[in-house]
Amino acid sequence: MRTTRALAASAAAVAALGLAAPAAVARDGMPGGSGSAVSPSNIVALPSVIARGGQLTITVDNCPNGGTASSPAFTGSVTLSAGSPSTGTATVSSTANPGQYSITVNCTNRSPLTRSDAFTVIGGVRGGLGGSSSTGATPTDMAIGGGLVAAAAIGGGVFWMRRRAEKRI
Repeated sequence: MRTTRALAASAAAVAALGLAAPAAVARDGMPGGSGSAVSPSNIVALPSVIARGGQLTITVDNCPNGGTASSPAFTGSVTLSAGSPSTGTATVSSTANPGQYSITVNCTNRSPLTRSDAFTVIGGVRGGLGGSSSTGATPTDMAIGGGLVAAAAIGGGVFWMRRRAEKRI
């Protein structure tokens, strides 16, 4: 019984590997090695969720001579370094609306590529003062604190008087 299960699990693993291998070979065998004019691909923005005013790193494959990246959420155009992969750092505008944004990459001597929903800008929380005060305790705070101190003093006195009365018995 155990041998049958082990044999079935091994067969399933070999079948999965066999089905995945042709896809990997086809991708690695694609034209577009060094020197050929292949469009940029695989635009990655990290972190994928960012607050307004934050910085994110853009990585692009197949853009060996560098280029530029742009998005409606950026403060300006981002210069991508030459190399494989090309990278650049973008600053998200402090006035960007929350939501998902696309990135358009224009590599030197290559056709442009746009990745929709490449990253998400999150909005801030309206926190206000959150109950805090910058001028010290208010009269209400003082009344509440005084009441608690008085209750503690009365409770301690009652406890002490009861203990004292117990010793007389």
